[in-house]
Amino acid sequence: MAMASEEIEKLIKESLPDAQVTIDDLRGDGDHYAALVVSAEFEGKSRVQQHQLVYQALQGRMGNELHALALNTRTPAQAQENA
Repeated sequence: MAMASEEIEKLIKESLPDAQVTIDDLRGDGDHYAALVVSAEFEGKSRVQQHQLVYQALQGRMGNELHALALNTRTPAQAQENA
């Protein structure tokens, strides 16, 4: 069963309340997404640790309801640099 982008965003924001989340449905099938997550919680963490925080927020849905998620994480400072 596919997962709605709104549900992905909700789960991430529940775990990372300050997060700015942008989600794109890559194929229009509700199964393959790209997400940009910006959060101060990522400060001082490696990219792997940042991604782990997001995967934890998804509460085991990755690989089940959510088949593919191309994940890009940034701190607010990094987001400003790329703006």
